Amino acid sequence: MKGINELVKFEDEGLTDFNDLLQKIKFSKIFFLVDENTHEHCLIRLLQELPEVGEYEVLEVEAGEDSKSPEVLVQLWQALSELEADRSSLLVNVGGGVITDLGGFLASTYMRGITFVNFPTTVLAQVDASVGGKTGINLNHLKNRVGVFQNPNSTYLINSFLESLPIRERLSGFAEMLKHALIADPDYWLSLKTFDIENSIPTQEMIQRSVEIKFSIIEKDFRESDIRKGLNFGHTIGHSLETAALAENESLLHGEAIAIGMQLETLLSVKYTGLSSDIAQEICDSIHVFFPNVKLHGNPDLWVELMKEDKKNVGDEFRFSLLKNIGSVEVDVPVQEKDIIQVLKQIV
Repeated sequence: MKGINELVKFEDEGLTDFNDLLQKIKFSKIFFLVDENTHEHCLIRLLQELPEVGEYEVLEVEAGEDSKSPEVLVQLWQALSELEADRSSLLVNVGGGVITDLGGFLASTYMRGITFVNFPTTVLAQVDASVGGKTGINLNHLKNRVGVFQNPNSTYLINSFLESLPIRERLSGFAEMLKHALIADPDYWLSLKTFDIENSIPTQEMIQRSVEIKFSIIEKDFRESDIRKGLNFGHTIGHSLETAALAENESLLHGEAIAIGMQLETLLSVKYTGLSSDIAQEICDSIHVFFPNVKLHGNPDLWVELMKEDKKNVGDEFRFSLLKNIGSVEVDVPVQEKDIIQVLKQIV
């Protein structure tokens, strides 16, 4: 596995590295995967910085989680085949987490694998979705049910792409940054909880810190058999909330669901991993400041049923990643269903 300095490049260094890649490897064909938003706001700007890119094809999908589907994946396989993509082709994913997840899986499976790189364009994708080698699609509204672990050749983080994001999208990614701080870095937590995300975009230094935290974990446990599960703090409950909304075609962003999940799993941490109740209250209050009015869909019974599909579970036993303290997380914690229902009832 490449080190972080080889795999992740920032700003002008990233653009230079990508141009060098195009010169060093004479790809037979180049494909850009985008959605309609990143096609307009990001790809055009990016191409201006890539004078040596030559001929290319653009594959466009609809923006949103619905594009992470088997149907869209098949359409993209067919498009690559019809456009005569071969094993010497390059796929460039320009977009948020949907594009990097979908594009990574597309590249990893077409002809048993072609080279791909990521240009993540949202806070969420830059700090989380595009880093770590997870690719995949949803299946029957179940999040990331089908996928593979496969790192891109490189990931390029351009901070200016974040300037076009609406506040709700910025906040969605910011939730994952809060998670990184809570599981690994108390000082980072202190800086984030006072950051004015509504009026500012995260700095390159903040993005880089989140990437460093995530990378330091995944390089020890790439396939999520142990400590990488700590990155799922907030996600057992959060994914169930997100899945319930997807099933009803309702709008609930990933980070919004994870923010609620982190608050509720913080409460579970008091009972199961000895987190101080005072610290738990401070965490919940701080997260609530950023996410005061998240609209949820479904009910506790449905959310618990969806949690039974969580990949961390062992048989019929719920397994969570919970906080021991700010900056410390414990994985594979067995949690009883009655306690999950009890905390879920606090949000209905």
